[in-house]
Amino acid sequence: MQRRLPVGAEATTAGVHFRVWAPERKRVDVVLEGDAPKIVALIREESGYFAGLVADARAGARYKYRLEGAHQFPDPASRFQPEGPHSFSEVIDPQQFHWTDQNWHGVPLEGQVIYEIHIGTFTKEGTWQSAQEQLPRLAETGITVLEVMPVADFAGQFGWGYDGVDLFAPTRLYGRPDDFRRFVDAAHSLGMGVILDAVYNHFGPVGNYLPQFSPHYFSETKMTDWGPAINYDSEQSEPVREFIVSNAGYWIDEFHLDGLRLDATQDIHDKSSDHILAAIGRQIRQKASPRTALVTAENEPQQIKLIHSPEKGGYGLDALWNDDFHHTAMVALTGKNEAYYTDYLGRPQELISAIKRGFLYQGQRYSWQKKRRGSPTRNCSPGAFITFIQNHDQVANSAFGVRIDRLTDPGRLRAMTALLLLAPGTPLLFQGQEFASSSPFLFFADHEPELAQVVHRGRIEFLSQFRSLATAEMAGRFADPSDLATFERCKLDHGERERHREAYALHRDLLRLRRDDPVFRARKPGGVDGAVLANEAFLLRFFGEDSDDRLVLANLGTDLHLHPAPEPLLAPPESAQWALLWSSEDPRYGGYGTPPLETPENWRIPGHATVVLRPGPRDE
Repeated sequence: MQRRLPVGAEATTAGVHFRVWAPERKRVDVVLEGDAPKIVALIREESGYFAGLVADARAGARYKYRLEGAHQFPDPASRFQPEGPHSFSEVIDPQQFHWTDQNWHGVPLEGQVIYEIHIGTFTKEGTWQSAQEQLPRLAETGITVLEVMPVADFAGQFGWGYDGVDLFAPTRLYGRPDDFRRFVDAAHSLGMGVILDAVYNHFGPVGNYLPQFSPHYFSETKMTDWGPAINYDSEQSEPVREFIVSNAGYWIDEFHLDGLRLDATQDIHDKSSDHILAAIGRQIRQKASPRTALVTAENEPQQIKLIHSPEKGGYGLDALWNDDFHHTAMVALTGKNEAYYTDYLGRPQELISAIKRGFLYQGQRYSWQKKRRGSPTRNCSPGAFITFIQNHDQVANSAFGVRIDRLTDPGRLRAMTALLLLAPGTPLLFQGQEFASSSPFLFFADHEPELAQVVHRGRIEFLSQFRSLATAEMAGRFADPSDLATFERCKLDHGERERHREAYALHRDLLRLRRDDPVFRARKPGGVDGAVLANEAFLLRFFGEDSDDRLVLANLGTDLHLHPAPEPLLAPPESAQWALLWSSEDPRYGGYGTPPLETPENWRIPGHATVVLRPGPRDE
């Protein structure tokens, strides 16, 4: 029969059709929950799948698979686990939901502003419904794409989501599947796309029953940071690839998502001629068509091949996270360059290069890893590099999960925020960043006591790479990931949007300038150049049509009297002079005003500030 997915339980007019891959098993039954459980034997197919139609089953029915007439397990492709990953799966009919987004066309890469959210902490309630209530304010801010941290169901009552074990089942912790659909439908009605952070490099340590159905889901020879790698290229890998590829398409098809962000792709190991990442990308675009889909990736080695077109030997994804921009920006903001910040100095040339060229490391030696890192970014679109100064990992990797505004000077942060939001890369904001949230974002994971202790020790060991955090005085000061209070502390207080109105106004106005100004909006390749002016000061020149340029002066140090000023990028267009367009020192943002920069005594550039100038009439 025709199915939406190759595996799972699918409601039809004739009943519910079940299909599961268990090639080593001789018998698989469906057990329907009830006072008198109904047991139906599935028919074995030659490919190792078991399938069958249960005529009197309907959407809402709960079931497990029984293997060899003995042990029962949830469906590996369950669309919902109402009581968590250890219990019964529920039959879900996605066609019962009424969509209103028929005129939605998807999200192309260019022009987007991404906003990363964790549904469990985005609101006090931690549900899809309460998150949906905040969507109008995000649209008003200028957000265009919501990036939702992983939602595949996992064990426990709270967690980041990266230990998912039921890839097709949005976790019961945030609501039912239709609540997720309602969230996406509402976002589309407000002009915002939604992409999902998907984890295809490992499964969580608790509730993963895939090995009960087949050992071939995992590699016998390849390892990741979390254990055996998923089997994408060894014996019987085709059904595993089908499982993962169909999952990527499932989120696009049944939840109308606009794409995926692929987690830690360096731990996706595949030597097939058709790499699994390329197959995932194709599936997403096929399921989205005629809508436009967005596929981004985290890739620590900075392999540009991921975003090259298939014609050029690439995988055809759209964009990569740019850790280099974050790392140099953090060193410039905080002065600390320990651990993985070691290879960055936060100097003006680094920031200029990151803005112009994306990655800073494109094949040079990277001393922290004692090897070369990165690949050349020539001919890549500026928007292909996702830039940020906060995300879930980086906030949590500070000692106490505090936001960057607690780690640096307010003026420096305003200046760096302007660079982030006006630069031609695709900016990403982390939840609450736009209003300087006081809520920390810590690592939290609800595990049983024995595993919780292992995870806690592992977290302390990970943070010990920072010399300042490996000291005796810091011992015992890190939050316990398994403590409910750790999770609760991370919930946002959206009332701070009003109480921190200066920070909110800064982000809103910058996003409006990015969207409405014709020069910043263009974001064309080669459209920006830069020059170092002093130890902590530099300029960026954005080239517009007919010399309608924009000059961005950034000074993260003390007030600078630039005299002489032998830098041609400082010169205004012919028969014009520079006029103030925007300043991070505007009192609306908590600044102290911006006197003229070009004076009879030459340039005077305020410290801890970014100022944007445009051509104006020359006053002789």
